Amino acid sequence: MRESAAERHDRLLALVRERGTARVSDLAGLLGVSPVTARRDVEALAARGLLDRVHGQVSWPRGQGPAGPQGGGGLVLGLLAPSATYYFAEVIRGAHEAAARAGARLILRISDYRPEEDRARTEGLLAAGAEGVLVAPGWRGPEDRLAYGDWLAELPVPAVLLERRADPGTPLDGLDRVASDHSHGVLLALRHLLGLGHATPLLVARGDSPTALAVRAGYAEALRTLGLEAPRAVIDSVPAERDPEGFERAVRALHEAVGSGRASAALVHNDVDAIEIVQRLAELGVRVPEDLALIAYDDEVAALADTPLTAVAPPKRQVGRHATELLVERVSEGGTEGGTAGVAEGFAEGGSAVGEEPARRHLSLLPSLRVRASCGALTPPQV
Repeated sequence: MRESAAERHDRLLALVRERGTARVSDLAGLLGVSPVTARRDVEALAARGLLDRVHGQVSWPRGQGPAGPQGGGGLVLGLLAPSATYYFAEVIRGAHEAAARAGARLILRISDYRPEEDRARTEGLLAAGAEGVLVAPGWRGPEDRLAYGDWLAELPVPAVLLERRADPGTPLDGLDRVASDHSHGVLLALRHLLGLGHATPLLVARGDSPTALAVRAGYAEALRTLGLEAPRAVIDSVPAERDPEGFERAVRALHEAVGSGRASAALVHNDVDAIEIVQRLAELGVRVPEDLALIAYDDEVAALADTPLTAVAPPKRQVGRHATELLVERVSEGGTEGGTAGVAEGFAEGGSAVGEEPARRHLSLLPSLRVRASCGALTPPQV
């Protein structure tokens, strides 16, 4: 199976994280790619602030080093993310910026969507000196949350969940968390398309990540809110490079819905799938936006499509920033013994009263809709 660019980026980041500094030519050999590809990858990651690049070498950004605390004894925070590219690159950047403003050092670990390794990697953060942790577990679905989630509520330091939610009434539901409100994002998209005169839009979505599942749930909720019925079942999308036949089935299903007149608008999760679907539909004679008004979900690369894609943009950077600010506040309050256990007496100014346990927070941030050419309108309707 061919390695995706995102997977290669994660390997490159892991190599630099382990070494601190590396020559681009050496990274090309270690990754098994050409020097041109390695340079292109390094430039892309440096542009996102995930690497520092100087004179043919790259280094891990100051404040995100792989080793334990270096001199000074300042506050150290840990961050576990399933990836350092695509969606989570902006989350990490926001966390890094907030940590720097607080005078804290951020240590990063990547799970590569292997939830069975989340606990060990988080323990590695604690061993490196982290006094509080931001955790975005590598869950892909509810079964992973059930199998690999309970340990989070037992951490000996304050913890904040990033872009993840817990089942009501479970120990994890007692953790602080900061997440995008994907239901709101889906509702924005559907209202916009309906306002342009389209019938109920279709949803084309993956099912392999918490965001994808939240978008699917948000679609069902938005239909109820708007008093609509689904025109047909959600079209299952898969990455074209991993499952070409599954991708083609999704394209053909959307093509048939447009050709039969049952659909003139669609919401597609995610940007990469949306761009590739638009390209394949064009080969089949379906034009965007003339025949199909389309909105992508994520807004990572949607603006770079031949026909710039209107997109729902979760506030990824702000998620990282607000979560870090909340974690700094928790640590400054004196910390907790365990993720949901008791709180030390006496808090910093602005905290809870002496002896009073601070209220946990579930903070939902609202996505925005960035209107471009693919929906056939350059300004959003008033809703």
